Amino acid sequence: MADLFAVGDQPAPAPAWRTSVPDWEQRIRDRRSLIPDLPLYDAVAEKALRIFKRLRVPDLIGQPTYGEVCDDWVFDFVRVIFGSYNPDTRRRMLKEFFLLVPKKNGKSAIAAAIVVTAAILNERPEAEMVLIAPTQEISGIAFKQAAGIVRLDPELMRIFQVTPHQKRIKHRTTLCEIKILSADGDVVTGSKAAVVLIDETHVLASKQKAPDIFLELRGGLKSRPEGFLLQITTQSKDRPTGQFEKELRRARDVRDGKLELPLLAVMYELPDEMSEKEEWRDPATWPMVNPNLGRSVMAKDLADDLVAAEADGPEALALFASQHLNVQVGLGLKTGRWVGADYWAGAAQPALSIEEVLATSEVAVVGIDGGGLDDLLGMTILGRHAQTKVWQSWSRAWADRDVLRLRQSIAPELEKLVEQGELTLVDNIEEEANPEVVDLCVRVRSAGLFPEQDGIGMDPEGVGSIIDGLVAAGFSIEDIRAISQGYKLNAAIKTTPVKLKNGSMVHCGQRLMTWCVGNAKTEARGNAVIVTKAQSGSAKIDPLMSLFNAVQLMSWNPVAANTKGAIVIGSDYEVA
Repeated sequence: MADLFAVGDQPAPAPAWRTSVPDWEQRIRDRRSLIPDLPLYDAVAEKALRIFKRLRVPDLIGQPTYGEVCDDWVFDFVRVIFGSYNPDTRRRMLKEFFLLVPKKNGKSAIAAAIVVTAAILNERPEAEMVLIAPTQEISGIAFKQAAGIVRLDPELMRIFQVTPHQKRIKHRTTLCEIKILSADGDVVTGSKAAVVLIDETHVLASKQKAPDIFLELRGGLKSRPEGFLLQITTQSKDRPTGQFEKELRRARDVRDGKLELPLLAVMYELPDEMSEKEEWRDPATWPMVNPNLGRSVMAKDLADDLVAAEADGPEALALFASQHLNVQVGLGLKTGRWVGADYWAGAAQPALSIEEVLATSEVAVVGIDGGGLDDLLGMTILGRHAQTKVWQSWSRAWADRDVLRLRQSIAPELEKLVEQGELTLVDNIEEEANPEVVDLCVRVRSAGLFPEQDGIGMDPEGVGSIIDGLVAAGFSIEDIRAISQGYKLNAAIKTTPVKLKNGSMVHCGQRLMTWCVGNAKTEARGNAVIVTKAQSGSAKIDPLMSLFNAVQLMSWNPVAANTKGAIVIGSDYEVA
């Protein structure tokens, strides 16, 4: 049960309040409610729903009420948020709510109306209700929405005081205050908010300080037993990473019954099988993930957007799928992507390790790619299996700690790689990382797997100290080959996808390499295709470049200096 307290020290809910929806995939297909049966406090739920339905939508023609424009799924969601509050104990049975829904399904409008409803029902004097938007611009939109709701109701105008320049709305009696904050301008410290609404979690959670922000927000709720945290978001525009990846995984685990927390996850996303088969291209699937289809979302508009995205290329298609259909961006949806990305996942063998590579290979080579303080030092060991002749790849990376400051946009991903043991952060690359690279090369040599020459290939730029370390460890200059980069690496860049597709090359399924492969962008240079750091921007590809260096060496069909190589006995492996 220890896992139940891993995030926010929240206890598991009582059995009647468990929120797993194990049949969610069938519910999605049938367009049924994604909210399980819960013992709601009906009087509270119905009162909140009456208030919510009465509020008017300020940015629609005719300014209709929410009751007139919203579908039943919204009403069900509002009922469960407020109906999970026990009016006798003044404690909430569910503390968090996570709504994943595509664009144009009324996220911001729903968020504004929920926070106003919460302020009306609030019983705590001077309570704080915080609506956090990802940017200053969106926070202005969020405030305009909430303030507009108040201004359209004469009774609410008597109850609340609106202060535009501070983006605040205060209840005149309880002094409860709605604060509209922006993640890029306001600092959330010492939060004591009773209600926290986060609009577009994927943007907020991509920021480097997101873990601290979420810790502060959840910490503040501990002293507010009646409070709740609500996240309303679309999918990320890129592969989920950092805090958003954690929030997404946590919500899915609760929904799937893998984790028990007082959290309700309502997630309009297709089952993995349908996403992998790209069934989201079929308009018949769109109502499954767009609950407002026919209201705020029109099928004809989505169809037109899909046609335009397909014409504009993979990046536009990825953006359309992630934002309008909640398809999680994967390796296959990158503009100018390296074609090997299409086959990378299929060649993964997660059980494969460096020990297995060394034990089963008849020969092995090493590729190295270094860089500056804001780059990674990448290394790949590529072995050729003694029996099957399949190429087997294992990679590793190091980086100066300053990269977290210099490349803040990728800092959450780097920290995750450190956590998984695939990246090491050091204070001095030459003194801490380079010796580890040399030690791994010595390990390959000790296994008798290096060819007589050209066993180590590297980009000749910025690797002088590594060469010095290799020579000091007994390697000769003939062991080290400078691998020309740019168009001269074309053969390796084209060979690798072919071998990944036909199964003659496998890898360890490391997150490090999956990330780098997803980052890789190509550029046509005459008849050659090159993968360059300039094309890939701030996202890192150094370990992938080290793989290309190793592939270049292995393509020369080397033979181990120790010609015995690896002895394979049944299913057990011994190094000769």
